[in-house]
Amino acid sequence: MSQRIHLRISCLTVRHQIYISRYMDKEAVIAALGALAQESRLDIFRLLVERGPSGLMMSAIGEALTLPHATLSFHLDKLTRAGLIVGAREGRTLTYSANYDALIGSIRYLTENCCKDSDMPCRVIIKDKKNCC
Repeated sequence: MSQRIHLRISCLTVRHQIYISRYMDKEAVIAALGALAQESRLDIFRLLVERGPSGLMMSAIGEALTLPHATLSFHLDKLTRAGLIVGAREGRTLTYSANYDALIGSIRYLTENCCKDSDMPCRVIIKDKKNCC
């Protein structure tokens, strides 16, 4: 197991662990989709996905989305508990980044049996990007 995946798994609760194969279990996908089913949390997650692995400081997220500190903190906690983002503390600064393994794992879970009982070929193709997250 690579160090990167190991570190990300350790940030998740036991209930939301990602399998080594990068597939997620049903409960983890439900938690992820539930966390994203709110406008501000979806905006936060999309912003962090766009930003890339370096992430953003909490204050920069709040400024970009014009969210008050308490509201932002609440939403970041929900996303972290769902395993969709990871926070790193450096002194007094918190930096959050998207958990790309959870994102890809959710998509793979949702499309695992796509078109299985159909004559039509599946149009969903997930490629591992090189030089990316």
